[in-house]
Amino acid sequence: MSTHANYVPGPAFGAEVHKDGDHWTLIVVRELRHAPEQVWEAITDPEHLRQWAPFDVDGSLATEGASVHLARAGTSTPFISPTTVKRADPPRLLEYNWGLQNLRWQLEPLAGGTRLTLWHSIDHRFICWGAAGWQICFDVLDRLLAGAPIGRMVGEPGTNTEWQRLVGEYAEQFGVTPAKFPKPQTS
Repeated sequence: MSTHANYVPGPAFGAEVHKDGDHWTLIVVRELRHAPEQVWEAITDPEHLRQWAPFDVDGSLATEGASVHLARAGTSTPFISPTTVKRADPPRLLEYNWGLQNLRWQLEPLAGGTRLTLWHSIDHRFICWGAAGWQICFDVLDRLLAGAPIGRMVGEPGTNTEWQRLVGEYAEQFGVTPAKFPKPQTS
């Protein structure tokens, strides 16, 4: 099994920002070598999500109208958000909210895999944080689906130097100044 120690994310890629006044949407596209049905299960099943996503969920996201709770993973400050699945069209489209943020997932079959597109409405101050975080999460997801899991990589902002590097790269690509990293808390 691979570990976090062996993982280094590549350069920032596959993300763009759509701006509509103060409303910004991060759009992340990733081509995965896995069938849409496998990817669907990974983005809707709580057990799969616990292995790669930045949140935990207390129920399946696969059913339209389902009410669940999303909890930010790996942080000392709990943030639990009641969530309702707005759209679920397996294995093609999933939409729900995470607090005040909307997430929309589209899965398109490709030869030998799936094109995954995520639209994530996010506060413009944290758009680079989101892009960097999703890039790492999607790398973890890809390895998980390939049968070579490396374990979920989530935690307090500013504590991972590779994540910080990606934030800087996305800031340059997007032409924005990212929010400052909080100082890691010490015991």
